[in-house]
Amino acid sequence: MLDSVQPLLAEHASLQEQLSDASVHQNPALAKKLNRRYAVVSAIVSAYNQVISLTEDLVATKDLAKEDEAFAAELPAIEAKVTEANEKLRRLLIPRDPDDGRDVIMEIKAGEGGAESALFAADLLRMYIQYSNSKGWKTEILDKNESDLGGYKDVQIAIKGSSNDPAEGVWAHLKYEGGVHRVQRVPVTETQGRIHTSAAGVLVFPEVDEPEEVEISQNEIRIDVFRSSGPGGQSVNTTDSAVRITHIPTGIVVSMQNEKSQLQNREAAMRVLRARLLAAQQEAIDAEQSAARKSQVRTVDRSERIRTYNFPENRIADHRTGYKSYNLDQVMDGALEPVVQSAIQTDEEARLAALGEK
Repeated sequence: MLDSVQPLLAEHASLQEQLSDASVHQNPALAKKLNRRYAVVSAIVSAYNQVISLTEDLVATKDLAKEDEAFAAELPAIEAKVTEANEKLRRLLIPRDPDDGRDVIMEIKAGEGGAESALFAADLLRMYIQYSNSKGWKTEILDKNESDLGGYKDVQIAIKGSSNDPAEGVWAHLKYEGGVHRVQRVPVTETQGRIHTSAAGVLVFPEVDEPEEVEISQNEIRIDVFRSSGPGGQSVNTTDSAVRITHIPTGIVVSMQNEKSQLQNREAAMRVLRARLLAAQQEAIDAEQSAARKSQVRTVDRSERIRTYNFPENRIADHRTGYKSYNLDQVMDGALEPVVQSAIQTDEEARLAALGEK
């Protein structure tokens, strides 16, 4: 394992040299890419140095213990630290998702359950916004289609991180949220006090850093404009400011009507289209790499039920990781980190197992 770090030590020195060059920072996209990689490699180098240091301490203590029994008492604690440091390094050496440092675009859609599902979609949106706030991330509503009772039939939100470390990236944490989220509770429209089950779907896409990353020819898209509408279908705009962009080669369609300006809606739609195309490219790669696909907790299958939110029991359960807790009220207020970490850890364990099979 330690031998595999040697090339990374050289890469670390090279990245330091590149980032000290002022001309690199004149290209924001390149600087961001290098900083992300530097954060990953720096963590590995730091863990490697700790392993080396603790191993040297262990050897020295063993030598001293031969002459003085007092040092022998220190050996178990040092050995435990060496084991822990080696495990940390082993986990850091797991190949990281190249998109982990990216920001994300998330779409939440009402599903089975009608008005109750739309209200639950609004609850999920609030949960993700509160969670993002706790992480120091910025959120921006790109588009929304409200229901009559104040929920959302469909809402899209951009979430932007503040760290160059991919381990702290937005995609690194939220990529596991895609799928069907099921809720069990008494709807506000229920007069008999009966518990209903409904669901909302969540889609998560890594956002493209620079438009040049995903090339879209004008000949590949069709742009239609129409008038925006609000709850119930009533017109909320007297001009054709809403935009619908169709990517002809893939059939992907993106509509935006949140802004009053047609230009702003077009720019937002292009952001979402690029993110969806980037995700489609990555899914194609995953499909070719079966081992990687099987090791991921996040799923390409949008129909998979990933989590249940049971309000009467104040219980949240993740069906992929086995996580269960009875603090749903706190989770809905943004305390989502333990749930997210259960997915990250499950994914890491699967990747470690896959590496061990090779």
